[in-house]
Amino acid sequence: MQTSWASSCRVGVPAGILTRMLIRPMTTKDQAAVLSIYGDGIATGDATFETQVPSWESWDSSHLSAHRFVAETDRPVGWVAASAVSGRCVYAGVIESSVYVASDGRGQGVGFELLNALAKSTEQAGIWTIQAGIFPENRSSIHIHEKAGFRTVGIHEKLGQMNGIWRDVVLMERRSSKI
Repeated sequence: MQTSWASSCRVGVPAGILTRMLIRPMTTKDQAAVLSIYGDGIATGDATFETQVPSWESWDSSHLSAHRFVAETDRPVGWVAASAVSGRCVYAGVIESSVYVASDGRGQGVGFELLNALAKSTEQAGIWTIQAGIFPENRSSIHIHEKAGFRTVGIHEKLGQMNGIWRDVVLMERRSSKI
Protein backbone atom coordinates (compact mmCIF):
# COMPACT_ATOMS: atom_id res chain seq x y z
CA MET A 1 0.00 0.00 0.00
CA GLN A 2 1.23 3.45 -0.78
CA THR A 3 1.48 6.18 1.77
CA SER A 4 -1.26 8.78 1.85
CA TRP A 5 -1.77 12.17 3.38
CA ALA A 6 -4.85 12.53 5.51
CA SER A 7 -6.21 15.97 6.28
CA SER A 8 -7.67 16.60 9.68
CA CYS A 9 -8.25 20.30 9.19
CA ARG A 10 -11.11 21.73 11.19
CA VAL A 11 -12.25 25.33 11.40
CA GLY A 12 -11.77 26.85 14.84
CA VAL A 13 -9.42 24.15 16.13
CA PRO A 14 -6.79 25.47 18.55
CA ALA A 15 -3.15 25.71 17.50
CA GLY A 16 -1.24 22.49 17.96
CA ILE A 17 -3.99 20.26 16.57
CA LEU A 18 -2.76 17.98 13.80
CA THR A 19 -3.53 19.36 10.36
CA ARG A 20 -1.73 16.75 8.25
CA MET A 21 -0.56 13.29 8.97
CA LEU A 22 1.04 10.62 6.86
CA ILE A 23 -0.51 7.15 6.95
CA ARG A 24 2.14 4.63 5.93
CA PRO A 25 2.98 0.97 6.32
CA MET A 26 4.65 0.13 9.63
CA THR A 27 8.31 -0.88 9.52
CA THR A 28 10.63 -2.43 12.11
CA LYS A 29 12.04 1.07 12.65
CA ASP A 30 8.71 1.94 14.28
CA GLN A 31 8.98 -0.64 17.05
CA ALA A 32 9.93 1.76 19.85
CA ALA A 33 7.16 4.21 18.93
CA VAL A 34 4.58 1.42 18.55
CA LEU A 35 5.37 -0.01 21.96
CA SER A 36 5.42 3.45 23.55
CA ILE A 37 2.00 4.30 22.10
CA TYR A 38 0.73 0.89 23.23
CA GLY A 39 1.97 1.79 26.71
CA ASP A 40 -0.07 5.01 26.56
CA GLY A 41 -3.15 2.91 25.83
CA ILE A 42 -2.43 0.43 28.62
CA ALA A 43 -2.04 3.33 31.06
CA THR A 44 -5.62 4.49 30.44
CA GLY A 45 -7.00 1.22 31.84
CA ASP A 46 -9.69 1.26 29.15
CA ALA A 47 -7.86 0.09 26.02
CA THR A 48 -6.86 -3.52 26.69
CA PHE A 49 -6.77 -6.27 29.27
CA GLU A 50 -2.96 -6.17 28.97
CA THR A 51 -1.18 -4.58 31.91
CA GLN A 52 2.38 -4.51 30.55
CA VAL A 53 3.90 -3.61 27.21
CA PRO A 54 5.08 -6.81 25.51
CA SER A 55 8.45 -7.28 23.85
CA TRP A 56 8.64 -6.36 20.19
CA GLU A 57 9.11 -10.02 19.32
CA SER A 58 5.89 -10.98 21.09
CA TRP A 59 3.94 -8.07 19.59
CA ASP A 60 5.34 -8.71 16.11
CA SER A 61 4.53 -12.43 16.11
CA SER A 62 0.90 -11.82 17.09
CA HIS A 63 0.08 -9.30 14.33
CA LEU A 64 -0.24 -9.85 10.59
CA SER A 65 2.66 -8.20 8.79
CA ALA A 66 0.58 -7.17 5.75
CA HIS A 67 -1.90 -5.03 7.69
CA ARG A 68 0.04 -2.64 9.94
CA PHE A 69 0.06 1.11 9.54
CA VAL A 70 1.49 4.12 11.35
CA ALA A 71 0.17 7.68 11.43
CA GLU A 72 2.88 10.27 11.70
CA THR A 73 3.35 13.99 11.65
CA ASP A 74 6.88 14.81 12.76
CA ARG A 75 6.84 11.45 14.59
CA PRO A 76 4.54 8.44 14.89
CA VAL A 77 1.32 9.42 16.68
CA GLY A 78 -0.67 6.22 16.24
CA TRP A 79 -0.81 2.74 14.76
CA VAL A 80 -3.24 0.08 13.65
CA ALA A 81 -2.56 -3.64 13.22
CA ALA A 82 -4.52 -6.83 12.63
CA SER A 83 -4.44 -10.29 14.15
CA ALA A 84 -5.99 -13.51 12.91
CA VAL A 85 -9.01 -14.56 14.95
CA SER A 86 -8.55 -18.26 14.24
CA GLY A 87 -6.22 -20.70 12.54
CA ARG A 88 -9.17 -22.47 10.88
CA CYS A 89 -9.33 -21.83 7.13
CA VAL A 90 -13.05 -20.97 7.25
CA TYR A 91 -12.10 -17.84 9.24
CA ALA A 92 -9.27 -16.78 6.92
CA GLY A 93 -11.18 -13.62 6.00
CA VAL A 94 -11.85 -12.50 9.57
CA ILE A 95 -9.33 -10.46 11.52
CA GLU A 96 -9.26 -8.49 14.76
CA SER A 97 -8.02 -4.92 14.74
CA SER A 98 -6.02 -2.99 17.29
CA VAL A 99 -5.75 0.79 16.99
CA TYR A 100 -3.80 2.98 19.40
CA VAL A 101 -3.14 6.72 19.45
CA ALA A 102 -0.51 8.54 21.50
CA SER A 103 -1.96 10.48 24.43
CA ASP A 104 -1.10 13.83 22.82
CA GLY A 105 -2.62 12.80 19.47
CA ARG A 106 -6.08 11.77 20.61
CA GLY A 107 -9.20 13.54 19.39
CA GLN A 108 -7.57 14.62 16.14
CA GLY A 109 -8.77 12.03 13.64
CA VAL A 110 -5.73 9.75 13.91
CA GLY A 111 -7.62 6.58 14.85
CA PHE A 112 -10.24 7.13 12.16
CA GLU A 113 -7.64 7.55 9.41
CA LEU A 114 -5.77 4.45 10.62
CA LEU A 115 -8.97 2.36 10.59
CA ASN A 116 -9.67 3.55 7.04
CA ALA A 117 -6.19 2.47 5.95
CA LEU A 118 -6.74 -0.94 7.54
CA ALA A 119 -10.14 -1.33 5.86
CA LYS A 120 -8.68 -0.52 2.45
CA SER A 121 -5.75 -2.88 2.95
CA THR A 122 -7.85 -5.78 4.18
CA GLU A 123 -10.47 -5.40 1.46
CA GLN A 124 -7.73 -5.53 -1.18
CA ALA A 125 -6.53 -8.77 0.44
CA GLY A 126 -9.98 -10.38 0.38
CA ILE A 127 -10.67 -10.07 4.09
CA TRP A 128 -14.41 -9.75 4.66
CA THR A 129 -14.71 -8.92 8.37
CA ILE A 130 -12.73 -6.77 10.78
CA GLN A 131 -13.66 -7.34 14.41
CA ALA A 132 -12.88 -5.10 17.36
CA GLY A 133 -13.38 -5.71 21.08
CA ILE A 134 -13.72 -2.45 23.01
CA PHE A 135 -14.44 -1.72 26.66
CA PRO A 136 -17.79 0.15 26.85
CA GLU A 137 -16.10 2.89 28.88
CA ASN A 138 -13.87 3.69 25.88
CA ARG A 139 -16.50 5.86 24.19
CA SER A 140 -14.01 7.59 21.90
CA SER A 141 -12.87 4.26 20.43
CA ILE A 142 -16.46 3.13 19.93
CA HIS A 143 -17.19 6.46 18.20
CA ILE A 144 -14.26 6.26 15.75
CA HIS A 145 -15.11 2.66 14.94
CA GLU A 146 -18.72 3.64 14.19
CA LYS A 147 -17.49 6.53 12.06
CA ALA A 148 -15.23 4.08 10.16
CA GLY A 149 -18.17 1.80 9.32
CA PHE A 150 -18.18 -0.62 12.26
CA ARG A 151 -21.40 -1.66 13.95
CA THR A 152 -22.02 -3.12 17.38
CA VAL A 153 -22.97 -6.79 17.17
CA GLY A 154 -23.11 -7.54 20.87
CA ILE A 155 -21.63 -7.24 24.31
CA HIS A 156 -19.53 -9.92 25.95
CA GLU A 157 -20.60 -9.52 29.57
CA LYS A 158 -17.94 -10.11 32.20
CA LEU A 159 -15.51 -11.36 29.56
CA GLY A 160 -12.49 -11.05 31.81
CA GLN A 161 -11.19 -9.57 35.03
CA MET A 162 -8.90 -6.61 35.28
CA ASN A 163 -7.52 -5.74 38.69
CA GLY A 164 -10.17 -8.00 40.24
CA ILE A 165 -13.06 -6.27 38.43
CA TRP A 166 -15.11 -8.00 35.73
CA ARG A 167 -15.07 -6.08 32.44
CA ASP A 168 -17.57 -6.18 29.60
CA VAL A 169 -16.39 -5.90 26.00
CA VAL A 170 -18.38 -4.43 23.12
CA LEU A 171 -17.96 -6.55 19.99
CA MET A 172 -17.93 -4.45 16.83
CA GLU A 173 -17.41 -5.46 13.24
CA ARG A 174 -16.92 -3.93 9.84
CA ARG A 175 -18.03 -6.01 6.88
CA SER A 176 -16.36 -5.54 3.53
CA SER A 177 -18.50 -3.86 0.90
CA LYS A 178 -16.96 -6.24 -1.65
CA ILE A 179 -18.74 -9.42 -0.51
